[in-house]
Amino acid sequence: MGLLTNRVKRSEIKPGDHIYTYRAVFAYSHHGIFVGGNKVVHFTRLETNTSSSSNNEADSLTEECLKYPDCGFRQPNSGVVLSCLDCFLKNGALYSFEYNVTPSLFLAKVRGGTCTTAASDPPETVIHRAMHLFQNGFGNYDVFQNNCEDFALYCKTGLLTVDRLGVGRSGQASSVIGAPLAALLSSPLKLLMPSPVGLATVTAGMYCVSRYATDIGVRSDVIKVAVEDLAVNLGWGNNEAENVSTNRQPGDLISLD
Repeated sequence: MGLLTNRVKRSEIKPGDHIYTYRAVFAYSHHGIFVGGNKVVHFTRLETNTSSSSNNEADSLTEECLKYPDCGFRQPNSGVVLSCLDCFLKNGALYSFEYNVTPSLFLAKVRGGTCTTAASDPPETVIHRAMHLFQNGFGNYDVFQNNCEDFALYCKTGLLTVDRLGVGRSGQASSVIGAPLAALLSSPLKLLMPSPVGLATVTAGMYCVSRYATDIGVRSDVIKVAVEDLAVNLGWGNNEAENVSTNRQPGDLISLD
């Protein structure tokens, strides 16, 4: 797999894989979990009559699929959708998200949202999470804190961010924030570093470091949450959801019996 992306053939993906494709001429990527049978479970914005955004995934899902009658099905008021692979890709190329990569490989990746240092759980666990969320939802879509990549990352790892005010698990969102932040932090160095090449190198280094610091594999504000308890932990249920302790260590499995 290359440093820019991880393009694969359809014959190479297996049930439980985290896949993605690019939209709007590589402007952003859309992520999902391949569950087998040529089907993908993915997370989108809910369709609204007032939405006019050209990158709204829900708009395109209203088109009837001629191959699979259940393609595009979702539960009422849920953004989690079951689509066929063709409709998920929408004529785009297929890419596979990498897990358990080394820090050096992660830093070498030019673009965020393609890999993580976190390890993936077994495929059967991943599919169980994806299908459970397909039946029960994944909360409200938020481009920075709860997007399609966050959904796929949770299905693969079971990791949930404790700090709901910060950036979510998405490497794509971290890149959007990290690039301008790196440029801003490196601006004062213009006075000390007249060479444009040197300044660009420093800025690129800051960008990579900021991406790495927000990766779920190294963050300290993530905990392992059973999918059956996810709604409670995210506050979709009763107020008892707020009883999640922030003193737990990363990787702890939460059970709210």
